[in-house]
Amino acid sequence: MPPLADFAVDVVPVLALLALLVTAYRHPSGRTEAAVGLAAATVTVASGLVSRGEVEAALRNLAPVVAFLATILVVADVCSRAGLFTAAAGLVRDVSLGRPVRLLGGVFLLAAAVTAVLSLDATVVLLTPVVIGGAVAMGTSSRPGSYACLRMANSASLLLPVSNLTNLLAMPHLDLTFGGFAVVMAPVLAVVLVVEYVVLRWLFRGDLAESDRPAPAPLAPAVPRVPLLAVIVMLVGFAALSPFGVEPFWVSGAVAVVLVGWARHRRFLTVRDAVHAAHPSFAVFVLCLGVVVAALSAGFLGDAVADVLPDNTSYGSLLLIAVVATVLANLLTNLSATLLVVPLLAPLGTAAILAALLGLNIGSGLSYTGSLANLLWRRSLTRHGEPPGMGDFHRVSLVATPLALVAAVTALSLVT
Repeated sequence: MPPLADFAVDVVPVLALLALLVTAYRHPSGRTEAAVGLAAATVTVASGLVSRGEVEAALRNLAPVVAFLATILVVADVCSRAGLFTAAAGLVRDVSLGRPVRLLGGVFLLAAAVTAVLSLDATVVLLTPVVIGGAVAMGTSSRPGSYACLRMANSASLLLPVSNLTNLLAMPHLDLTFGGFAVVMAPVLAVVLVVEYVVLRWLFRGDLAESDRPAPAPLAPAVPRVPLLAVIVMLVGFAALSPFGVEPFWVSGAVAVVLVGWARHRRFLTVRDAVHAAHPSFAVFVLCLGVVVAALSAGFLGDAVADVLPDNTSYGSLLLIAVVATVLANLLTNLSATLLVVPLLAPLGTAAILAALLGLNIGSGLSYTGSLANLLWRRSLTRHGEPPGMGDFHRVSLVATPLALVAAVTALSLVT
């Protein structure tokens, strides 16, 4: 193929990816989102960079991940409608006794738990507004709590395979079960949590200054038992069935069906609400993104990234992998970057892939473009009258992200 024609073919998936990223950032209607995704995938396939077999393989690998995404979103939506997040946030507020520092600590741990079990989208979309409302009701600044939600949405998604789609996409390349993944990543996350908390305490020390006002009376919020029990059973199911090769979407799907049936019986959810909560248009969008990234991997970008990646898993190499993953996440979003970089690292084994996940998860908090969760968080705050400033966002991200990333790589090198 003549050089000019070859260049034109390579540019097609790049332009397709740009169209997908712009669409994701603008967050249009579901129909528009799906239509742009299908158009981008169609043009990419027509370029000839990927064969039919490669397209089918990409879709086959993504299908279980997308199914999990749809079902866990339904689970999170029912939990939110039932008041689980409101009750949990109310408990944190009561335990804090009106003290901003205690409130931050409680929100920090709650956001980490929600992210680990129900994924980062639940934290930024469903928990963050509740946290903001609670802070406003107490008469304290909402900034520390809202930024705790943002930081935990990315950083706390290290713990479980189901905490982030990046982890689920990496699992087929890892020689780890659900429980094995958690065992390896738990000490890494513990170190990251310490770093993130210390940074937030320092950066928001002015907002956290104690006042002399009396503490509010405890409200003893009622925790909805059925959603809480369903989430616990779901988590146990993930761990128990993973060694037998059962994909997480089967567990989350079963729990979603039970919760939807319960919510319909209680008359606060319809079938239409459940379908809307699953965001089917975004599922189509993610599948199309997989096709586009498969073409990019087969073209010049895949070769360029492969040339940069190291060929061993020494501490310096793990740090380089995490940095490369961070750069790719902030250029392409972490989901696209995962599809590109994880298969290239597969020959190096578990440690290399986990190092990449550090960059793809923690590193994605460096800029708004790092993950869709960052953009969803910003929209959530704006919608509730608390728009974050670019200066504040980057003041936090440029301090917390590098420190947490280096600490995480150091911890990973000690446990692998």
